[in-house]
Amino acid sequence: MDRETIDHLLTQTLEDLHFSRAERHELGLRLEELVHGSHDLNMVRNRAFALARERASSEKDRLLIEWLRELVRVVDSRRRRTPEGVSCQAFFSPGTTCLERLVAMIHGTRRTLDACVYTITDDRITRPLLEAHGRGVAVRLITEDSKAWDIGSDVSRIEAAGVPVEDDNAPSLMHHKFAIFDGLSLATGSYNWTRSAASSNQENLIVTSHPPLVRDFAAEFERLWKAFRR
Repeated sequence: MDRETIDHLLTQTLEDLHFSRAERHELGLRLEELVHGSHDLNMVRNRAFALARERASSEKDRLLIEWLRELVRVVDSRRRRTPEGVSCQAFFSPGTTCLERLVAMIHGTRRTLDACVYTITDDRITRPLLEAHGRGVAVRLITEDSKAWDIGSDVSRIEAAGVPVEDDNAPSLMHHKFAIFDGLSLATGSYNWTRSAASSNQENLIVTSHPPLVRDFAAEFERLWKAFRR
């Protein structure tokens, strides 16, 4: 990640001295693509302070920025860090951030995609899922049997496209909502793969590449897959 790229990203948010919600979201997505480890994060932080100092209109402003910079250093030295290179993010609805993150992860999948979801009715997720299957990604789906054939359910469409599908076939609920991408990243939370989850429900989605969590969920997927196989 080079200084020119960082400056361009940060300057876009600095133009009107107002960091909007949309700008925060867009910057977060771009940094997730570009930042790899603490070195890149430190570079982003240092350039942000440098650009702020250039915009400072008085010596008092510059001293205030330096105070803030040192405070951030102290806080960073005390906070609990995730392992090098590991990302963890939280997204919330209503709104499209959960949907957009899921779709982006599906588009970025190259080898395997294992999804274990209570229900799937949002064709904005189904379409990229089927596209992934079409480009050779090994997609598998576990779902709740009582929801698989609801009006609006995309399960039959997914299965008809050749994606292996299993359901729990039991009176109890298969209520999970998680997916594992290339065995490297995990998306989990309350967020159902439905339009109402994005448009009106209060939902959450956590995305992480923390290896122990990814492994635990992958093991649970395999356990359920074997248990539900008929």
